[in-house]
Formats: sequence, C-alpha cells, structure tokens
Amino acid sequence: MTRLMSGVFAAVALTVGAYALTGYNSQTRLPELPLVGAASAQEAEVDTSTITEMVIGAEDAPVTLIEYASYTCPHCANFHTGVLPQLKEDYIDTGKVKLIYREVYFDRYGLWASLIARCGGPEKFFGISNLIYKGQSDWTRAGGTSEITDALRKIGAVAGLEKETLEACLQDGAKAQTLVAWYQENAKEDDIESTPSFILNGTKIGNQSYPKFKELIDAELEG
Repeated sequence: MTRLMSGVFAAVALTVGAYALTGYNSQTRLPELPLVGAASAQEAEVDTSTITEMVIGAEDAPVTLIEYASYTCPHCANFHTGVLPQLKEDYIDTGKVKLIYREVYFDRYGLWASLIARCGGPEKFFGISNLIYKGQSDWTRAGGTSEITDALRKIGAVAGLEKETLEACLQDGAKAQTLVAWYQENAKEDDIESTPSFILNGTKIGNQSYPKFKELIDAELEG
C-alpha cells in the first residue's frame, strides 16, 4: 500500500511536456516531482499490489534485469529499438536473463502510452511497447492532446485491440492513479533518478551500449 500525494498525480496526469525530447546525455533526468507526500498535502492510500509486473524471460533465469523507462524518453526508445533485440536474442530467449519492465512517468502522454501498452495484458504488453517505442518520434509530435491520443489509439488498434477496449483503458482513472503510485514506490525504493535506468541482480546501473551490457551480464553469469 502506497500513499499517493494527490498533487503528484495531478502533475503527472495533467502537465504537458514535463521534459524536452532533446534528452540528457545518454539518459533523461526525472522531473522534479516529489516521491513522497508532504505532511500538509492531501493523501490517499493506493493498493499498488494490483499492478502486474511485466516480465519476459525464464522465471528461474540466473540474471534479473529490471528496466526503468518512460515511453516519452528518446534514450529509452533507443534502448528498445537497438540494444534490447540483441539482449533478447542472446540472453533472454536463451534462459539466461529475465527482464522486468517498470514504467516511469514524465508527463501525461507517457502515462496514456502505459495504459495502452497494458490494455492487452501481459501477453501483448511487450509487443505493444515495441510499437510505441518504434513510433515515438511520430506520436509524441503528432500535435496537441487529441492528435497524440488518436495516434496512441492507432498503435493499439494495430496491435489488435478493439476500440471499446482501448477507450475503457484510456478512461480508467483508478488504474492511472495506481500506476503513478506504483511508479513512485518503485522509484523511491530503487533510487531511480533518470531513464533508462537498470537494476542488474540488485545493483543499479545506468544506460549502456550492448557490448557493455554483455560484459556486465557475462560477469554475473560467471560469478
């Protein structure tokens, strides 16, 4: 159970463009949103246990890699379109690495993208996420609020989601609020300050090239 400060949810859900798409070196810094509520703020308890962890790879894989990423982070898109396919082929599909994906929210568009990605359940999550990241430069620049939501709807439709299902997911305010609380809880626990960030068998690391990921993973496998 996480206490969610109502002001934080409003900031994430309603603020447009909480960061620039120009990025920050090889990572994007999290916006200045508090992770815990101030004593004077109105708080509500949110049960984050209802959020499903999105996982690919063998459950008993010797290496666990947790990824913290935002759908509106360009460096996260670079990881998903460049590095992740190689990691999947060499380590995830071979039973050596289990990947846990956890969303970070910079702005309402990233939150909406998360609602779309999760709309098809765990079976479709990574496929939809891949479409979202591949099309990031298009849908994030589609125009205003209605144009961006329409672009996200189209991605969901390409993934095979029905119109009624997509609308129900986008309108699920309780789910959105719970996702924000879940993000706060995870980011605080793992001291996440930028995206993409990773936890490799319990050790926090920053964004890496594929050769560096390979070196770090191989060291864990040999150890």
